[in-house]
Amino acid sequence: MRPLIFTLVRTFFELSAFALSVLALSLTPGARPLAARPLVPAERRYIPYSGILPACNDPSVLDRIEGRFEDREAEFWNTGLVIVGFDEIREIGYKTNGYDYIPRRFCTARAYLNNSTPHKLSYSIVEDGGFLGFGFGVDWCVEGLDRNDAYAPNCKMARP
Repeated sequence: MRPLIFTLVRTFFELSAFALSVLALSLTPGARPLAARPLVPAERRYIPYSGILPACNDPSVLDRIEGRFEDREAEFWNTGLVIVGFDEIREIGYKTNGYDYIPRRFCTARAYLNNSTPHKLSYSIVEDGGFLGFGFGVDWCVEGLDRNDAYAPNCKMARP
């Protein structure tokens, strides 16, 4: 029984010494925690973003997804799959990464393919994400067809 008491007392003193050293370091004048960077909304930067993005159901956004999906499936995967329509289009987030990041609108939809199968589509519309930073860009993922797991697992990384 006696060795257990000595062990407990020694452990108590070791923990007390550690706690005192942490307290002493935190009270020294030069050991203040670093201040977080200031949060400046993207619309108030030196070269500001407008924050104006197309809606989730904008035809130009959906056409861009259709075209790029068709190109990818024909040229890379050689499947011949084509998106023939969209349904249940809705916004699931706007600037959910924070107000000081590049503005993004996150959306989901159901995409119908030419093989008569519906797939969940997750996409984001990015300000200045177009070619060479001009116009909006679209990042998208079709569940079940993310063959290289770019947005794995199951297109989760394409959503907020």
